[in-house]
Amino acid sequence: MNQPVQKNTLYVGGLAEEVNEAILHAAFIPFGDIKDVKTPLDQATQKHRSFGFVTFLEKEDATAAMDNMDGAELYGRVLTVNYALPERIKGGEQGWAAQPIWADADTWFERQQQEEEMQRIQAENRAAMQEAEELHRKKMAQEREGEREEETDTKVDPMAMAEAEVLIQGSM
Repeated sequence: MNQPVQKNTLYVGGLAEEVNEAILHAAFIPFGDIKDVKTPLDQATQKHRSFGFVTFLEKEDATAAMDNMDGAELYGRVLTVNYALPERIKGGEQGWAAQPIWADADTWFERQQQEEEMQRIQAENRAAMQEAEELHRKKMAQEREGEREEETDTKVDPMAMAEAEVLIQGSM
């Protein structure tokens, strides 16, 4: 996976033990204004790890420094100067990421809010659908009940008819 290079930050490898950030700054200042100089320390020895990073304010200055200092000698050691790759932090797709985990905290909160809003809308829609289904069931039940009443009104009960005839004949 190719990582984008930082065109104004240079990797400087092959540093002698005597070289510190001040000496590295002095070696690169002729090429332009420097924003930052770092020499990462080895945690066990508290000495730099024989490389450093020089960040220039302008990309053109970084290019000039790389062109002139790659292969140059500093304190008896030949320097390797290249554009720096982004810092790799554990946790990305390949086990490393170019950003710390908290770098996308704002977008994470936005995604969480959007997800919560979607869940709320879905719950409202489900409730509205259930209410509509319940109303439909009640309407259908009322229609069936109305049909039953009509059936009982129109049905002829033979016993009731016989009793009515007897009553009519008895009164005559």
